[in-house]
Amino acid sequence: MKGTRGVSGSLQRLVATAQNGLEVIRFGGLVHEVESMPYEVAERKRMYRLRHYFPDDKTPGRPVALLVPPLMVNADIYDVNAEGGAVGILHRDGIDCWVVDFGSPDAEEGGWQRNLSDHVLAIDSAIDTVVEMTGRNVHLMGYSQGGMFAYQTTAYRYGKGVASITTFGSPVDLVAGLPLGLPGGGITGQAADFLADHVMPRLPISSSMVRLGFQLLDPVKTAKARLDFVRQLHDREALLPKERQRRFLQSDGWVGYSGPAVAELLKQFVAHNRMMSGGFVIRDQPVSLAEIRCPILAFVGELDDIGQPAAVRGIVRAAPNAEVHEASLMAGHFGLVAGSTATRLTWPLVRDWVRWIEDGQPLPEQIVPMQEHVASDRQLPLAIRAVHTGAAVAEAGVGLGASLAGMAGSTVRGTLELAGEAGRVLPRMTRLGMIAPHTRISLSRLMAEHGRRSPLGECILFDDRVHTNAAVNTRIDNVVRGLISVGVRPAARIGVLMETRPSALVTVAALSRIGAVAVLLPPSSELSEAARLTGIKTIVADPENMPAAAQTGARVLVLGGGDSRGLDLPLDGDVIDLEQIDPDAVRLPGWYRPDPGLARELAFVLVTGTGDKLDVKYITNHRWALSAFGTATAADLDHQDTVYCLAPLHHSSGLLVSLGGAVAGGSRIALARSLDPAEFAEEVYRYGVTVVTYTWTMMRDILDADVFPAGRPHPIRLFIGSGMPAGLWRRTLEQFAPARVLEFYASIEGDVVLANVAGMKIGCKGRPVPGTAKVELVSYDPETDEIRTDARGFARRTADNEVGLLIGRAAENVDLSAGGLRGVFAPGDAWLPTENLFRRDADGDLWLMDRRDTVVHTARGPVYTQPIVDALNEVTAVDMEVAFGMQVGDRVLAVGVVSVRDGYQLTPQDVTEGLRGLEPGQRPDLVYVVPEIPRSSTYRPSVRAVQAEIVPEPADNVWRYNRVSGAYEPLTPESALILFS
Repeated sequence: MKGTRGVSGSLQRLVATAQNGLEVIRFGGLVHEVESMPYEVAERKRMYRLRHYFPDDKTPGRPVALLVPPLMVNADIYDVNAEGGAVGILHRDGIDCWVVDFGSPDAEEGGWQRNLSDHVLAIDSAIDTVVEMTGRNVHLMGYSQGGMFAYQTTAYRYGKGVASITTFGSPVDLVAGLPLGLPGGGITGQAADFLADHVMPRLPISSSMVRLGFQLLDPVKTAKARLDFVRQLHDREALLPKERQRRFLQSDGWVGYSGPAVAELLKQFVAHNRMMSGGFVIRDQPVSLAEIRCPILAFVGELDDIGQPAAVRGIVRAAPNAEVHEASLMAGHFGLVAGSTATRLTWPLVRDWVRWIEDGQPLPEQIVPMQEHVASDRQLPLAIRAVHTGAAVAEAGVGLGASLAGMAGSTVRGTLELAGEAGRVLPRMTRLGMIAPHTRISLSRLMAEHGRRSPLGECILFDDRVHTNAAVNTRIDNVVRGLISVGVRPAARIGVLMETRPSALVTVAALSRIGAVAVLLPPSSELSEAARLTGIKTIVADPENMPAAAQTGARVLVLGGGDSRGLDLPLDGDVIDLEQIDPDAVRLPGWYRPDPGLARELAFVLVTGTGDKLDVKYITNHRWALSAFGTATAADLDHQDTVYCLAPLHHSSGLLVSLGGAVAGGSRIALARSLDPAEFAEEVYRYGVTVVTYTWTMMRDILDADVFPAGRPHPIRLFIGSGMPAGLWRRTLEQFAPARVLEFYASIEGDVVLANVAGMKIGCKGRPVPGTAKVELVSYDPETDEIRTDARGFARRTADNEVGLLIGRAAENVDLSAGGLRGVFAPGDAWLPTENLFRRDADGDLWLMDRRDTVVHTARGPVYTQPIVDALNEVTAVDMEVAFGMQVGDRVLAVGVVSVRDGYQLTPQDVTEGLRGLEPGQRPDLVYVVPEIPRSSTYRPSVRAVQAEIVPEPADNVWRYNRVSGAYEPLTPESALILFS
């Protein structure tokens, strides 16, 4: 009987297996009675259908949840477990559920042409609809990329209509945790860029490719799941509860992914990591997650290899204005939203989160404030992973792979980063080394190259709009036609008097494209004298500067101003509105060849100084390229960077460092209307600014405004510019840690470019940038303004810390008749002297001491002003400072003048301690305290303006240096009589 029962049982099992197998073959799975939760389509648009679950439930006052699926997964993901799924659980707990259904691209009109912006705008529209229909703000929830969409949409609409955000395995800092442990940055970013530009726009990803890809992520587990299903095929009752979930994962749950959407994901969030830095673009509008201010709950899967914990926790830095919480679960990527863990933990925690926000009920202990991710070498025990996956064999392989990846990860990442840096630096240095006098190289030529290489790449950000390379080059070409129509020809010197706006950049580039010379004029009272010195007859001005330009007597061409432009002067022969010229109606002359500039040819003219010290500096295309590529190399600028140009274009730092470095590095250029600290604070996040350029004391305004609380996360990694005082440098480092300051020095004549790349020595100018001129420091007599020589008549090199004249080796074919040097160290060698004196420390780093013409010639010997300025600026209470020589009778005194920061007091003891680091002979004889120190248009403290106000007489705000006590003390009438006699 036992044998008969055994045979009968086996036969029944065989028959049941056959019957169930036939059903799977016919219908794709077992027929079950588990049905979807009831819903109606409340809105139908081209991009989406808006599902409203349980539409018959009219309970008033319910919280509203809007759930967003990822692109590659069907919207049924929130209903796959029926009663145990998201909408079932949340509805039972009194939450009104709505779901965005994007459909499948292969079934939707224009589906394969959709990009990420289309989806963000679709969610934006859905939020408006739900808010209007319910009268309540929504709790926006998203799984995987759906959570990324939730972040992006909320930021795009500045939080309007969103009560909170909940995400499940949604990565933010993709560089910190790419799926499957791939290393971020370097070659990975370049590969993402290549795929985005050349592969994905032509290769849509079908649903079958998506399904196969996810199964190949864990082939052992996939095979085991199928084997388990076949082994249990005889037991229908055991399979039915999970049949809908199995069919979802095996076939029904996957949808295609349009190529443009993949390309945009790779470019914006993998190659550029702009979810973290900010500045990702939605329909030409830059957006930052810093705009999010509503509460955020992020679910972290400790076993998630797709939305890795490090990537998910990036939201706490990316959204510094939001209150961010997390719930960490022992689950994989899919298990966070579907399956037993989701039914038991995820959705009840979501319910409690909503109740906390809506009713103030206590949060469960599993939801805690998020902290920044800390990498750990701790491996989860294999038993734990096995229990939570149900696949011990598969997880053993995964565990081994993870261990091997952990051992090699840092080495591989370091190798790739080094290779990526070499890939950026070497081509620049090679190109720089190949520039000969006859080489065609110019600003406009580099911009044209970017336009050909990446026409849809982002070039300029201004007024919350993004302008692509193609759009900028089209605008340049249109301005070229306008300029040609009014008689501008190659080699003509054309003045440019404009604020640092896109129109100014376009004007300079258009002149370069013609081959004309841009004479960059600073707005000042000496404008007429500057025009006379440079010999310009035509000035291109924006509407704001048009009246000043007209007063010079030159012909004025008006450009820019936007839609609200208004011209106060009548348009006659001397004032021409270029915006009124139709570029299509202009016939280009036969001589026109775009971007004709040769390296040896003059490209720009800068006007520096004030009053009787107004000076003209000439910059060739080679000199500009040298600084541009040198800056890009020293600052490691590339397409991932967004450079915020605070430095004006009429300053050498703005033209050579800011604009030059950004163009040579292929970085985005963010332009500001003015130096407005509040606007700066907003735009740094909105544009994703990684590099900020400055001149002189520009950062002082931003720091004093206190718009960036110390320790607050920000995307800035570097400040680059020239002239920052030492104390302001230190304050900048403290306020914007871990960002660095990269201080440049560039001579106008010659090819000398120095950079303090390491940034460890505050106030130091550093060393020569690779590819620029070789420099030497020669002994120099400031009294006679002559180079000291040795017994053979050659120049003597300085010893360590000896003050000397900085000279740079002259390039071939350079005219030395205007102050060049020959036979300096060997017969026939050629050098160009700079205007500055330096000292070289024992490590070989160069420190600026003074200009040749501003050394103070006292009775005790020369006194150098730059060390005085640096020392005074290091005093906490000092705001700004200048140093100069003051003639009193037949004597010259060294004078320091300071203003005091608001809320601080300055005493003679503070000054004594601040100047103690200088040799007694190098300390100023007098220190004046004044209410304010005027600054130039480039934010340089004006020595000339201060000198005009200072009088040599005793006062409470004047302190003299007592050379006996070594201290500063008030200047009394008695001590003044001795000092001034």
